[in-house]
Amino acid sequence: MAENETLECITEHERILQEIESTDTACVGPTLRSIYDDQPNAHKRFMEKLDARIRNHDREIEKMCNFHHQGFVDAITELLKVRTDAEKLMGQVTDTNRRLQEAGKEVTVQTEEVICCRIQQRNMATTVEKLQLCLPGTTPDSVYTLCLCRYYAALKTMEQLETVYIPRVSQYRFCQIMAENLPRLREEIKEISMSDLKDFLESIRKHSDKVGETAMRQAQQHKTFNSAVAKQASMGNYTKPVYSLNGRTHTHNGLMMDNSGDEDEADEEGDRETFENYYRKQRKKQARLVLQPQANMGYGFPVNRLFDLLFEVRDQYNETLLKKWALVFREIFEMDNYSPIPVETEEEYKLVVSRFPFHDAEIEKQDFPKKLPMSQSVPQIYTQVKEFIYASLKFSESLHRSSTEIDDMLRKSTNLLLTRTLSSCLQNLIRKPHIGLTELVQIIINTTHLEQACRYLEEFITNITNVSPETVHTTRLYGLSTFKDARHAAEGEIYTKLNQKIDEFIQLADYEWGMVESDGRASGYLMDLINFLRSTFQVFTHLPGKVAQTACMSACKHLSTSLMQMLLDTELKQISMGAIQQFNLDVIQCELFASSEPVPGFQGDTLQLAFIDLRQLLDLFMVWDWSTYLADYGQPTSKYLRVNPATALALLEKMKDTSKKNNIFSQFRKNDRDKQKLIETVVRQLRSLVNGMSS
Repeated sequence: MAENETLECITEHERILQEIESTDTACVGPTLRSIYDDQPNAHKRFMEKLDARIRNHDREIEKMCNFHHQGFVDAITELLKVRTDAEKLMGQVTDTNRRLQEAGKEVTVQTEEVICCRIQQRNMATTVEKLQLCLPGTTPDSVYTLCLCRYYAALKTMEQLETVYIPRVSQYRFCQIMAENLPRLREEIKEISMSDLKDFLESIRKHSDKVGETAMRQAQQHKTFNSAVAKQASMGNYTKPVYSLNGRTHTHNGLMMDNSGDEDEADEEGDRETFENYYRKQRKKQARLVLQPQANMGYGFPVNRLFDLLFEVRDQYNETLLKKWALVFREIFEMDNYSPIPVETEEEYKLVVSRFPFHDAEIEKQDFPKKLPMSQSVPQIYTQVKEFIYASLKFSESLHRSSTEIDDMLRKSTNLLLTRTLSSCLQNLIRKPHIGLTELVQIIINTTHLEQACRYLEEFITNITNVSPETVHTTRLYGLSTFKDARHAAEGEIYTKLNQKIDEFIQLADYEWGMVESDGRASGYLMDLINFLRSTFQVFTHLPGKVAQTACMSACKHLSTSLMQMLLDTELKQISMGAIQQFNLDVIQCELFASSEPVPGFQGDTLQLAFIDLRQLLDLFMVWDWSTYLADYGQPTSKYLRVNPATALALLEKMKDTSKKNNIFSQFRKNDRDKQKLIETVVRQLRSLVNGMSS
């Protein structure tokens, strides 16, 4: 058994030695540790085995060194022989390098001289090129031609400077100065050209008789020539003549085509349209002055009474139109559904916009289907106003009046339509019983959009009369005030109808004024009223902020006043503390509604202040804090500053023991007579305060 263990140990030591020889040194530690973990004396035997293995390797190394020793000695001998030859060769290389360095220095000096000459030549060529580029810009052709009134040549020169020459040498300061002065020169040319055009038109006006005579003669010649041409053409022996005269090509119809290359100077300035429009406008005015007869003559007889009659007929005609359009407006309002216009597709949206100038970036970004804020009556009203303007224009055109007078007539007629007819229809519509709060809100929105469209109506009149609105004494449209008045009337009607609805709910109140204890919850009529107000104010979100806020504040104040009047009603003779508690629960609901911000925009507890009078009065009776009230009365820091002594006295009188039935003070007399005396004292003090206020 011991022999087997020894053999196994020897075999294990062999394996460990092979592992040490073949593996990395980092793994030797765990291997050696395994020797000490085996039999107690195993490490001694392993050390013996390791020493034997080391001696074996030393012998192999010695054999290897002996085998290669003679070759190492021979190599050292050869190196010593080569050393002398290497020193000689190194000397020759050093001498060669020295001669090459001397030759390189001489070549470098010659190369630098050549480079310097080349740089000088290049700089000279560049300077010549730049000077040649600057030469056209330094030539004062534009100023010279401008002084000779050759405006076209000056413009062409400036154009070449701007587009060709100056960009090439834009880095030079004198070119920048020239570029800054060119617009000024061009503007001077424009002013001079306009002045020449005005002088030309004035000269035409002075010689209009001769010009007209020449034009009539040429027209007759042209007519005769065309007749002859037609006759020859029918005979088949006519050829269209083309001949040249002074560089202008003439055709048979007398038109000239300029072949000289000169173009319109105004076109070169970029203001051709301005000059053409001015020329055409002035020539039309001149023609109108020549052709238009005097206002007070026909065949030499005075026609003043005839024109007076026509003006009276025009006024009657406008009155007839106003009556007709009043019926049109009423029908439109009757057929309106007072709801935002729904548009399902892009085509429907374009159809509405084509009839009414509506632009809203936010709505345009929305996907279809969507709704436009105004109702269908708005584009219909706008279209009918334009139709009225057309109808009024048809009669005014036949009165032989100037464009300015016709424009003034149209604007006055349109003002009557807006301020009298449409305004009256809107006022009647607002006061109709079937128009509720929702309809009134939509009417306010509609009038806002119609008001914004008034400027487009002014542009419409300007376009058809061709009279600028900046003309002196031009009548302005009064549509802005019309729609503002209608909107204010609608807002006032909203406040009135809202208060009427509150009164209707208040009339449903059925308090048991003699109840011993409250129900512990708010009254049903009041909860219905608050729900109605919430839904109504949600509709008001489409209104301008101040309108919605004013309506909400007005409703809360009216509700507070109505509740206070209910408490102080002279027909109400007796109120129990239980009824006061029930009433307090209802007021708490009102305050919660006010604090919930039914309409955005109120600062802090502004809306809750509408119920402050009720709150302080109820707190005074609920807490029975008469000592504090009487002590602090008249002080600006009083806790019950908003409680009027007359109000407190009136309510306290209703709670006194006037009839011994259902009276809370009967218990006071039974339990504590001092409390009854205190109440009597409070009543006397309140009466003295009331008397002092009245005196």
